[in-house]
Amino acid sequence: MTKTTSAPAPVLGTRALNRATLERQLLLRRSPSTAAAAVRHLVGLQAQNVKPPYYALAARLDGFTPEALSELMADREVVRIVTLRSTIHTHTADDCLTLRPLVQPARDRELAAFRTGLTGVDLDRLAALVRELVEDEPRTMAQLRAALGAEWPDADPQSLAVAARCRLPLVQVTPRGLWGRSGQVALTTAEHWLGRPAGPAPEPETVVLRYLAVFGPASVKDMQTWAGLTRLREAFERLRSRLVTFRAEDGTELFDLPDAPRPDPDTPAPPRFLPEFDNLLLSHADRTRIVPPAHRGRHWQGNQAYRTLLVDGFLAGVWKLDGQALVVEPFDPLTRRARGEVVEEAGRMLAVMHPGTSYDIRFGTVRA
Repeated sequence: MTKTTSAPAPVLGTRALNRATLERQLLLRRSPSTAAAAVRHLVGLQAQNVKPPYYALAARLDGFTPEALSELMADREVVRIVTLRSTIHTHTADDCLTLRPLVQPARDRELAAFRTGLTGVDLDRLAALVRELVEDEPRTMAQLRAALGAEWPDADPQSLAVAARCRLPLVQVTPRGLWGRSGQVALTTAEHWLGRPAGPAPEPETVVLRYLAVFGPASVKDMQTWAGLTRLREAFERLRSRLVTFRAEDGTELFDLPDAPRPDPDTPAPPRFLPEFDNLLLSHADRTRIVPPAHRGRHWQGNQAYRTLLVDGFLAGVWKLDGQALVVEPFDPLTRRARGEVVEEAGRMLAVMHPGTSYDIRFGTVRA
């Protein structure tokens, strides 16, 4: 009797992974999608600062205006909340109320690191007190530290603030986050702000499918990096019969949705100007599909992330607005054609994000 063996999984090279991810990230070609649909499709936008979600959508959507996202935030259809990787994200209201319960185990682990500063603190009582305070009226972190410090004077103030953020789903209320507006960070609970209770955490398999639709093909470790969660292997295994598998060039097993787009590796990828902290660069354990090994770490300095430039689909430099100039600092010399395409894309981005304002577009010294 002849023993049959299954064929080895096809290998996907770096450019194939790059083009598949760009297509799903709406960066290979701009989408006519609405801002609300895009935020949902992308499973949120990382948003330590106010402006990055706006620039992220400007790079991805045809016809986007900053007011489109700002109005969603003002109408409480999207919110700013700590979720994935313990970082602030802009999520739809529905995702806010379900993804936060999903990542709660990670928030519990995070809180454990502050236990020495919380000696003698009843965390259930702390959560109840914070809920009462912020649902009475939105509070700043300084106000919460003062109130909690009066209750537990021997505890570490910063640890008390972290406990509040970890135990409760606290959203940043407007005007914080609105385009062209300023406002300090003030917090209330997601349930209070949105006027409805949090839903149950989705099944991990549901989130695996959403992740692959936006970041796939991907490994288990890739998704764990994106979510800030562990032990997701079982969810992938339960889905295995519904997924297709590939291998990266280093042999890592990659999972994907059968019908997800996987464009030809030679598909043209126009330049894109991305904000700091864009999830495209943060959501895989192996980031070489976007970040060439030679450029690893060049878009960071300490805790500071720079706005990034993609050329031919890969990280190729950083950019900044300096007075009335947009300055591009490439990592390597660009060809004349690439420079022309970068200038054209810069002009388009500026027209969307800063209409009526004249900016010079210039190239700085190739960044070491």
